[in-house]
Amino acid sequence: MSRLLDGFFRVADNLRKKYKHDKHVRYAKSRTKKSFKQVKTKRKLTKAQAEEVKSYYKKLTGKNVPLIYHEYFYSRTGVYSKEYMPVGLFEADLIGRANQWKRLSPAYSDKNLDESYLPHIPHPASILKNINGYYYYKGRPVSKEDAVLLCSNIEGAIIKPSTQSKGKGVRLISVVNGVSNIGSKTIEEVFSDYQKNFLIQEAVRQHPLISALNPTSVNTIRILTFRSGMEIIVVYAVIRIGRSGQVIDNQSAGGISTIIHDDGTLGKYAFGVAGDDMIEKTDTGIVLEGYKIPGFEKAIAAVKKSHFDLPFFDIVGWDVAINEEGEPVLIEWNGNTGPSQTACGTGLGKYTDRILRELMPRENTRNFM
Repeated sequence: MSRLLDGFFRVADNLRKKYKHDKHVRYAKSRTKKSFKQVKTKRKLTKAQAEEVKSYYKKLTGKNVPLIYHEYFYSRTGVYSKEYMPVGLFEADLIGRANQWKRLSPAYSDKNLDESYLPHIPHPASILKNINGYYYYKGRPVSKEDAVLLCSNIEGAIIKPSTQSKGKGVRLISVVNGVSNIGSKTIEEVFSDYQKNFLIQEAVRQHPLISALNPTSVNTIRILTFRSGMEIIVVYAVIRIGRSGQVIDNQSAGGISTIIHDDGTLGKYAFGVAGDDMIEKTDTGIVLEGYKIPGFEKAIAAVKKSHFDLPFFDIVGWDVAINEEGEPVLIEWNGNTGPSQTACGTGLGKYTDRILRELMPRENTRNFM
């Protein structure tokens, strides 16, 4: 009887996981369909292209992939490639195989802890951290009352949630005699708005050549790395640039992004939200193509070294700023990243075959919600 019950619960658990997996795949597809409606010029795959895509992914993953992703990115970039990554496949099947999602991602996702386990790359100077409701001022534990007093006068800092991504809740903050620039709220009221798990950091003073792209945002380099044994592979690098007057540079929040070539120069076109494509100049008038990014080689070296400090994560997205001295500064890393397929051309590019062959045989540890 006990064995029968164990078998029943295993089957039920597998069915539950499959249902959640398939639900996530459908959700990813629906997001792409919604974005596709905004694309001005829509391109359909030819019959030969469609067969090539189906055969390619069936051979590497054993799965039938929908063609909408390839048609969407083909329409946005004007370039066909069988290697465009189906977003549902990446999110539901690859991340959970590359990264120990279920066991470790919630703990590692707290930006307050980055300095502790990523010592090989500089971080913005921390002013205040709130970790699970506890306050730490410049590294030492303090009461909420002391935190309020110590943060009563702050000039030009950044406050943000420590467990969210995509620029959610990121704001510039200045405080004079206890009153902030955020709706004229007191610093105590600001703390209450963020509740717990947030941090205040000194703003990064970025390199003049990076600031020239858009001076109101910290324009970060997004680098995607893949660990294969003792090798760290740089899959691609793009730069995210804010629009005029914006604080956030994320493409999903209205910014634009373009590829950074191996020599540190930018591609010809940047891409924004769906329907806002093929941008050749920043809002400040700088032509993107050939523009040299300072400190790029140092940023690559820093994230490759730092990836070895994350042994439970084989695919990592790094957001790196370049400071006034041309040195890299880690803004955040992401173990639940998505591929930048408009800016860089294809999700995993020339490494698609290799990464899929390495990851697909592994157990999927993703905890579908």
